[in-house]
Amino acid sequence: MVLLEFAMTPGGKGESVSEYVARILDVIDRSGVAYQLTPMGTILEGDWDQVMGVVTACFKALESDCTRIGMNLKVDYRAGPTGRMRSKIEKVEERLGRKLVT
Repeated sequence: MVLLEFAMTPGGKGESVSEYVARILDVIDRSGVAYQLTPMGTILEGDWDQVMGVVTACFKALESDCTRIGMNLKVDYRAGPTGRMRSKIEKVEERLGRKLVT
């Protein structure tokens, strides 16, 4: 299973890019891939082809009217079942003996 965290930003579109972020999140939400939105990006969970397909679809959603797109992408692959997005947090909480604000 792959955990993939990414942030995609169009260049030259001014200080606020929420219009473009919303466009990307619409693609992600409609994809059916498990995800978690954060203030600085989005985490996807699935197999390689699924998550890379979502990233590609997000890029295509911006490409039509954005002449420059920046992206940060981080990937963690580990063989095994899904659910790592939550289980990684739960493991740390278990070690601390308390719930964290996530």
